[in-house]
Amino acid sequence: MFGITPSARLRPSPFFEATLKEGVCAFTTYNHMLMPTSYGQPEAEYWRLIRGVSQWDVAVERQVQLQGPDAGRLAQILAPRDLTKCQVGQGKYVPLCNHEGILINDPILLKLADDLYWLSIADSNIWFWARAIAAERRLNVVVSEPDVSPMALQGPKAVEVVAHVCGDWVRDLKYFWFRETQIAGIPVVVARSGWSKQGGYEIYLRDGTKGSALWDIFREAGAAWDIGPGNPNWCERVESGLISYGGDTDATTNPFEVRMGKYIDLHAPDDTIGIQALRRIKAEGPRRHSLGIVLDAGAPVLPGFQWNPIFKGDRQVGQLTNCIFSIRLQKNIGFALIGVDCVVGDRVESLVGGERQPGYLTELPFL
Repeated sequence: MFGITPSARLRPSPFFEATLKEGVCAFTTYNHMLMPTSYGQPEAEYWRLIRGVSQWDVAVERQVQLQGPDAGRLAQILAPRDLTKCQVGQGKYVPLCNHEGILINDPILLKLADDLYWLSIADSNIWFWARAIAAERRLNVVVSEPDVSPMALQGPKAVEVVAHVCGDWVRDLKYFWFRETQIAGIPVVVARSGWSKQGGYEIYLRDGTKGSALWDIFREAGAAWDIGPGNPNWCERVESGLISYGGDTDATTNPFEVRMGKYIDLHAPDDTIGIQALRRIKAEGPRRHSLGIVLDAGAPVLPGFQWNPIFKGDRQVGQLTNCIFSIRLQKNIGFALIGVDCVVGDRVESLVGGERQPGYLTELPFL
């Protein structure tokens, strides 16, 4: 049994106390915060997401706020997507890149006003990056971290719970679109989004003192749909082909290698960071691509903390970036970040737990 040593470097979520009451038994660290990863019933938590409605503390998805006359310009400089038609109330998935076209984060950009944007980030410090770029370009914009903490409701019945609390207007939200509102006097942003393929919403709490109150409102409202606690589910996300920044990417990964090419607009302005490199990478063609891998092993395998090398014969051709025993497929599956000369159907081996595990490459998603 491991403990967590309190530290000013590790911030609790506004929903921390609520998750303790729910019986959370494991965390990971993410953006200098604790994110729940288990409530002790992994299979029940999985099926709750697949068949019902699951409630997640994802306050670790911190916001980088861009506010001021040049907020829109900074957003476009940071994001290799065409934001000219982005409307207030609309979100966009934006793979952020450095000047070499290397992926450094993959947030959701939310446009709250013409002079106010949020970047709902993955696990890397984009505040420093955005502030440095704003200063270097001498932009009239303030980059800050607002008091905003997302909670997610995911699963096919999430819409019923959120509509019960917020009203039927949530049913008409397009994916990644959002609306500012209040719930029992608590200011929130309600967005149709979330890190699963099962559908759902993210509720962006705008008052960190109200975390337990907001959690309980949805917990009580969801009782009729058998709501329960969960977290971004490792098994479901692998089955669904969802890339995890920092988990399935390394310090040399570009968006085209990990199926993010459709989110890159090569006609973005020339001063967009990384766009020149991305145009070149696209023209030359990436050297790696992301495929699925199915291992022959019948029993679950344990890949450990690190990536595992993949071999074709005696030659290393890529890396196994994750591996999980699929509950629905009853097979060991994962992602292969692998050379483009390897294709669907190829037989390969991955070194897992000190042994070479044979398997074959397949398309993503698995389900």
